Amino acid sequence: MKPALRIVAIVEAASFLLLLAASFVKRVLEGPDAVPVMGMVHGLLFVTYVFLTILVAVDEKWRLGRTLLTLLCAVLPFGGFIADRRLIDQPAGAGA
Repeated sequence: MKPALRIVAIVEAASFLLLLAASFVKRVLEGPDAVPVMGMVHGLLFVTYVFLTILVAVDEKWRLGRTLLTLLCAVLPFGGFIADRRLIDQPAGAGA
């Protein structure tokens, strides 16, 4: 389950960045509107990330602080990359 969370964390972070880029292109550059598609993709990945985080936290017996920090990373740009390296990758007894 943990390897799946690591993959989803990275893909979710990348989709968030792509969604932000699509918003910039639409609003600032007045380019094509890819926001609805990227929004749906990112939304599905976000829900998957939250679900997997909860499953892994229960399975690995994470402390509440570590679980909340991992969930917080889902709403920050580059957060999934940070979660992958600093939170998910740690042994069960380490971290917050």
